[in-house]
Amino acid sequence: MSAAFNRQVRLRARPSGIPQAEHFEIVEAPVPVLSDRQLLVRNAFLSVEPAMRGWVNAVANYSEPVGIGEVMRSFAAGTVVASRHPDFREGDQVMGMFGWQQFAVSDGASVRRKVKETDLPLSLSLGVLGLNGVTAYFGLLDVGTPRPGDTVVVSTAAGAVGSAVGQIAKMMGCRTVGIAGGPTKTRLCVDEFGYDEAIDYKGDDLAERLAAACPRGIDVYFDNTAGAISDIVYARLAVGARVVVCGTASVSSWDPPPQGPRVERHLLVKRARMSGMLVFDYAPRFEEAIARLAMWVRDGRLRYREDIHDGIESCPGAIAELYRGENLGKRLIRLG
Repeated sequence: MSAAFNRQVRLRARPSGIPQAEHFEIVEAPVPVLSDRQLLVRNAFLSVEPAMRGWVNAVANYSEPVGIGEVMRSFAAGTVVASRHPDFREGDQVMGMFGWQQFAVSDGASVRRKVKETDLPLSLSLGVLGLNGVTAYFGLLDVGTPRPGDTVVVSTAAGAVGSAVGQIAKMMGCRTVGIAGGPTKTRLCVDEFGYDEAIDYKGDDLAERLAAACPRGIDVYFDNTAGAISDIVYARLAVGARVVVCGTASVSSWDPPPQGPRVERHLLVKRARMSGMLVFDYAPRFEEAIARLAMWVRDGRLRYREDIHDGIESCPGAIAELYRGENLGKRLIRLG
């Protein structure tokens, strides 16, 4: 390797709630020498996900927290630049859990997939053709089970997951209503992602606008936020509604858990169903989803937006910026 050092972003201190730039540090480490059955990936794009907040907090989560002093866990996409592994060769494009760093050594276990869609930008393997698109695909189709004519409401509707949910719902013959923050994002929902209506929860009367936009109630609610937005949506559920709980972005801390209105009465009276959704449960079916998503991208039926920042220096504050709603599209860090 021509590079002598590997720049890494490591967790410096344990946050309580949303991690800020001061919780991370950028360090240089040697690029390791490969052992047998290892490969070296030069990362081209690093992902920024809402779930990363949970990965660094000490509160119980579905995965072990990142240790203090460890490279920040993240998905990344790049190219194999050296290999002593029989299943990988130099030049392969791969996506996996490679962390916030320039180079990643893997024994193959952290590689989630070889990127087959080489006619499309590699960055899409971290967005609409990656965990975001796959989450939208299975969360809506398998958990939400939309039917033609259903009204589908999506919170964080202009985000990387929400924008795909809305478009897939339209393909299924549904009426779509997006909830987003600010006029720029609501315009994006309608003009770029094809929502029938979009509501600005920061400026509009959400309850009033939902009642007008969903006169027959809400058949599917794809929830990326939880909190006060969802409390209002629950009151508009239709009989037999399905609620997909994908994220809790509006809740800054679960220690202690916040108190609020109870959802049980809505579920009972409306005979509704609420289910949590973790995309990793669908790992055996990822290729099925990605093949279909890629076809839709090529056909122009599935549009996407990326919010790309350059340089590893952009990493430390990126999660906090995501939770402040500063991104327009999938947030990525591009490495030179």
